[in-house]
Amino acid sequence: MSDAPNDARAQILGGIRRSLRRGELTGEARSAVETRLAEPPRGPSVARGQLPQAEKVALFCQWAETLNATVARVGPAEVPGEVSAYLARNNLPANVAMAPSPLLEGYDWASQKMLSIRRGHGQGSDQVSVTGAFAAIAETGTVVMASGPDHPVSLNLLPDTHVVVLREADIVGGYEDVWGRLRARYGKDLMPRTVNTITGPSRTGDIEQTIELGAHGPRRMHILVVRD
Repeated sequence: MSDAPNDARAQILGGIRRSLRRGELTGEARSAVETRLAEPPRGPSVARGQLPQAEKVALFCQWAETLNATVARVGPAEVPGEVSAYLARNNLPANVAMAPSPLLEGYDWASQKMLSIRRGHGQGSDQVSVTGAFAAIAETGTVVMASGPDHPVSLNLLPDTHVVVLREADIVGGYEDVWGRLRARYGKDLMPRTVNTITGPSRTGDIEQTIELGAHGPRRMHILVVRD
């Protein structure tokens, strides 16, 4: 019986080799590629990301707010209340689509009697989503989302308002730190299907060079930075 995935892979790689007019790598060239894949070299790091952790957290918050996100720094017990308060302050519905994440389940959502929570993937009718984050990048104010059963990608994209619950410990200096964390978490050949890097609300300047929020995703992003 044919192994269809491997057959398809062989056809794709064979087509690439034919276009390059060469055969399969052998000898030192193959060894060099295998070494690079086994131990990926680290790219350059930006100096402003090389800070003590407390300063990384402050830098992340500064950049996130500069790029039109809002930020609240809270303790773990304050997370559900801050979500409810944010929705009330912005006259948003108290109905949220939440990622089915064990991390989020650690908060006392039952304390917010007016908050209605549906756990699962995003739907077109959702106006507000609440998710965690795999990591965040201090040098650019970016949150990083790794897809999986506990974090459907649709929650990052469909609702008008995206509320992100981010632990201080998950804020790193730069992008290279994120790739290292991903490799450590998932291991070789087990990376998540999708990694979204999100810097502030969705925006475009295509029309007359005027920035419009919410063009291709949420128009509001509220980040709860949770103290360790």
